[in-house]
Amino acid sequence: MLDYSKIAYVFPGQGSQAVGMAKDVADAYPVAKETIDQANDIMGIDLSKLMFEGPEEELGDTAITQPAMYVASMAIYRALKQETDGAKPAFVAGHSLGEFTALTIAGALSYEDGVKLVQTRGRLMKEAGEDSPGGMAAILALDVEQVEEITKQASEQSGGVVVIANDNCPGQIVISGNNNALDVAIELAKEAGARRAIPLDVSVATHSPLMNPAKEQFIVAMNDAGIHNAAIPVYQNVCACAVTDAAAIRANLEKQLVSSVRWTQSINAMIEDGVETFVEIGSKNVLTGLLRRINRDKTGISIQDVSGIKGFTNPDS
Repeated sequence: MLDYSKIAYVFPGQGSQAVGMAKDVADAYPVAKETIDQANDIMGIDLSKLMFEGPEEELGDTAITQPAMYVASMAIYRALKQETDGAKPAFVAGHSLGEFTALTIAGALSYEDGVKLVQTRGRLMKEAGEDSPGGMAAILALDVEQVEEITKQASEQSGGVVVIANDNCPGQIVISGNNNALDVAIELAKEAGARRAIPLDVSVATHSPLMNPAKEQFIVAMNDAGIHNAAIPVYQNVCACAVTDAAAIRANLEKQLVSSVRWTQSINAMIEDGVETFVEIGSKNVLTGLLRRINRDKTGISIQDVSGIKGFTNPDS
């Protein structure tokens, strides 16, 4: 018997998308198909076709990727919920975009408002990226303090801005900012002994000051959405702490686009609060891989298809 008091559900963000995601779940579970069909109606596009058939380039468009990832995770979650007779985890969290799925699961955001909000978020971030071009880079085998100092130096030397965007796990940090500042930071990271310092194939400098134009418009959109108290503690990216109060959730969301994703700290905070098993719900298993680097003593389970659902609900079958 699963002890849900020690289980956290976690949800992936942009970058985990894959053509075909959630298709077998939608084929097997009417509730999952209804979830995706509802998003089609809300958005006014055939999102399901892009999710199931691609093309990959279009699914990878920020304005499409974000609602697609949110909808895929929600569809898989609802199928899992049906199989577990409505059982709920004790805690939830999501990586960047995935935080909106976590908030929906926790009752802080309705599904309809969530679809609208992530669709707007994706569009605004794409537009901000077009207006203020930038990029991101992965830095491996340096600690947070080293990378923090590197980004400060690179910003000063280049006259641009580069910051830590994601603290994913020990030894894996993603930086984000102007391309010139990013280039300087990559060279400084190599000089500091980074095992790898490589640009990522993105054109949007997420979780950096370059997203400020998107932030201001996103706040307007968020004001139109109902943000409620969460029934389950949500570990938000900005504070890496458990939040249930609607006002605090809203305040953290206002900062999220231009603030670091503190994933390592979020996972450690959940562990300190008693989590033993982390269940990643959505496309791919990126977060499960990060957990192994944060704490190998805790269990990570990836649920991205029907076999994952069946394996979780009937582990001995």
